[in-house]
Amino acid sequence: MNTYIALFRGKAVRKTIHKDEWWFSVVDVVGILSGSDRPRKYWADLKKKLAQEGYSQLSEKIGQLKLESADGKKYETDCANTETLFRIIQTIPSPKAEPFKCWLAKVGYERLQDMTDPARSLDRAREYWQQHGRSEKWIQQRMMGQETRNKLTDYWKNHEITKEEEYAFLTNIIHQEWSGVSVKKHKDIKNLKTQNLRDHMSEAELIFTALAELSTRQIAETVLATGMAENEEAGKKGGRIARRARLELEKKTGKKVVTGDNFLPLVLGKKDIVEIKGKATKKSQRGQV
Repeated sequence: MNTYIALFRGKAVRKTIHKDEWWFSVVDVVGILSGSDRPRKYWADLKKKLAQEGYSQLSEKIGQLKLESADGKKYETDCANTETLFRIIQTIPSPKAEPFKCWLAKVGYERLQDMTDPARSLDRAREYWQQHGRSEKWIQQRMMGQETRNKLTDYWKNHEITKEEEYAFLTNIIHQEWSGVSVKKHKDIKNLKTQNLRDHMSEAELIFTALAELSTRQIAETVLATGMAENEEAGKKGGRIARRARLELEKKTGKKVVTGDNFLPLVLGKKDIVEIKGKATKKSQRGQV
């Protein structure tokens, strides 16, 4: 299950797709709207209040979904869809709740649009990446890589790969084979926490990821790989094809494909402030680790 980050007035709200709709971390939402420095405690007390108000269906409406935390690990987290969140927000005595209701309505409406017209979600993704400074060439490569990924996961789904942990395991096998590092290690190299690794890959990293997954799918289709063991073997073979290409490129260019470069916001520390002719001037580096 993939964890995504939505921003509400600059604050992060974790979300994921479950049962074909967005589900949000209740603790994240409650923390923003209540202003509490102990959002988990606030949520525990709020659940009691909701029960006292007669909302007996709350336990049935809340889902325990695995979301990625700040430490990079996934934990079971109380999540709710848009409808349930609206009900929870009604019980929070805060003027901050109204704009959040409007924001949730907008997110829900966009999701409905995406379901009826998938091209809208592609346009929205392109616009998002443009706003974050990605080049058209990078965006094209990112979208092509996603299409390659989707074809692979569709194959898995039709050949007895059904659990989220199975998808994650096979993905990591392929990644480890082509890049020489696990997905988690690659994120560590780029200093990423909850961010999507592929959104912070260079063009070269995206290309080799796509090559590994394309090779894996074609090998799996050729041998009709079914189940974990056979698809794991196909993943290893597909990843090795991309690894050989990566090593050859690195040999010719003298440059590593897997790097710490990322698209994280610039962070300035004390050492990034230098004095030039009596004036404080900022200097910074993007994504160096």
